Amino acid sequence: MSHSFNEISQQLKRRHRKSARLKWITMGSLGLAGLFLVLFFADMLNKGLPAFQQAYIQTEINYTEEAETDGRQAFDEELLPLISRTVVRTIPLELRNNPEMIGTSKAQWVLANSQVDQYLKGHGHRLSEEEQEALDARVDAGQVDLRFNTTFFGSGDSKIAENAGILSAVVGTIMTMIVTLAISFPIGVMTAVYLEEFAPDNRLTQIIEININNLAAIPSILFGLLGLAIFINFFGVPRSSPLVGGMTLALMTLPVIIISTRTALRSVPESIRHAGFGVGCSRWQVVRDHVLPLAMPGIMTGSIIGLAQAMGETAPLIIVGMVAFIPDVGVSFTNAATVMPAQIFTWAGEPERAFVEKTAGGILVLLTILISLNAFAVVMRKKFERRW
Repeated sequence: MSHSFNEISQQLKRRHRKSARLKWITMGSLGLAGLFLVLFFADMLNKGLPAFQQAYIQTEINYTEEAETDGRQAFDEELLPLISRTVVRTIPLELRNNPEMIGTSKAQWVLANSQVDQYLKGHGHRLSEEEQEALDARVDAGQVDLRFNTTFFGSGDSKIAENAGILSAVVGTIMTMIVTLAISFPIGVMTAVYLEEFAPDNRLTQIIEININNLAAIPSILFGLLGLAIFINFFGVPRSSPLVGGMTLALMTLPVIIISTRTALRSVPESIRHAGFGVGCSRWQVVRDHVLPLAMPGIMTGSIIGLAQAMGETAPLIIVGMVAFIPDVGVSFTNAATVMPAQIFTWAGEPERAFVEKTAGGILVLLTILISLNAFAVVMRKKFERRW
C-alpha cells in the first residue's frame, strides 16, 4: 500500500510539473504576442504621427502679369526649390479667376515641399547645403513652421507627396461600405432566418450550410476573382467603382452575417417560440415579432464585425480595380474610386521617403476606425445582451 501511495504521489508531482510548464508556456506566448503588438503600434506611431504635421513657409506673393502665365514669377527665385509645386500651379488659376489681384502682393503661409518637410522632421532629404542654409535662416526668422496637416485629411491622392491626402479614399470607403451593407445585411439576415426557422432538415439544406461555412474560410482574393468574372465581365458593372467594390465585399461578408445571425437566433430560448404558438401566432409572426427583436443585438454585433473585416480588405478590391489614382472626391457609386486599404497599398509602393509616413499615417487612421467599430460592436452586445 505504501509503495502504491508513493507511485501515486510521483504521478501527481509529474502532472503538477507539466501543468506548471504548460502555464508558463501559455503565459510566455501571450506575453510575446503582446510584445509584438506593442512594438507594432510603437513603430506605426513613430512613423505615422509625423504625417499629421506639414511644413509651411511664410513668403511674399507678387501677383504680376507674368505670374498669370508662369506661377514661378510670383515668388523669389531662391524660394522656389523650397515650396510645393502645387502652390506654384495655383497662382495662374487664381489670377484668371480674380484679375483685380494683378499688381498686388501679400504675405502668406504656403505649403513647403516634401524635402523641406522631411528636413525639419529630421528624416532623410535631398536638400543641397545652400538650400539648407537658406531654410535655416528662415527658421530662425520664424518664417517656417510645422503645422497640423489639413492637406492629409482634406485632399485626395497626389503624386506630389506633400499634397497627398486620404479624403477621396475615405469617401470611397464609405460609399463602398454603404453598398456592402445594403446588399449583405438584408440577404444575410433573411437567409439565416430561413435556414434556422423555416427550412426543413434535409440533404439540400445540409449542403447549403456546409457551403456557407466553407465560404467564410476561403481566401478573400477569390471573392475578387468572382467579382471580376461576374460583376464586371458578365454584368458590365463599371470597373473601380464603389458599386462593384461593395458588391464584391458583400459576397465576402454574407457568410459572416449568416453565421452570426443563426447563432443569435439559436440563443433565443424555445420557450419564446412556444409561448407565441400558444397564443395563436403563426410561425412568421413568432419570428417577426418575438425572435428577431430578441436576436437583433447579436445580429447587429456580427454585422458590424463583418463590415469592419470587409473595410480592411485589400486583395479583392485590387482585383476589381480599386487601386486607381483618384485625386478628386467621388460623387457617384459608378465613378472610379479607391478605398483606404488600397490607398495605403499604393503609397507603400511609392519610392519617395515622404510617402513612408503617409503610409503609416493612413494605417493609423484605418486602425482607429476598425478598433472603434469593434469596440462599438462589443459595447452594443454588452448593452443589449440578455441572459436567459
